[in-house]
Amino acid sequence: MATPGDLDELTARVHAFAEERDWKQFHTPKNLAMALAGEVGELLAELQWLTPEESAEVMENPELARRVRAEIGDVMIYLVRLADVLGIDLADAARDKLAESARRYTVEAAHGSAAKIRRD
Repeated sequence: MATPGDLDELTARVHAFAEERDWKQFHTPKNLAMALAGEVGELLAELQWLTPEESAEVMENPELARRVRAEIGDVMIYLVRLADVLGIDLADAARDKLAESARRYTVEAAHGSAAKIRRD
């Protein structure tokens, strides 16, 4: 499991990778969000026609596992880079969102249900 230090180190490596290649000029929030969406689409394409059972066992197929892992890596890199460019601490943002979701989806209200809870 990743630790906050791992995420900081990954952010620094992704930042340096982009800086060394002078890609900052291309790494606008819009471009990074679009690239992230594209990579999520590529991940979806790997899973699209699998049954729910097949998708749950995707990592048991070495070739498919390699492709899914690579796409998840691409998604993570673009997400980390987008957060870096926007000055968002990704771990803090995730913790804040998880706390908000815990308030919105209490165990009592959401246990065993996939229903969306309205915010009014």
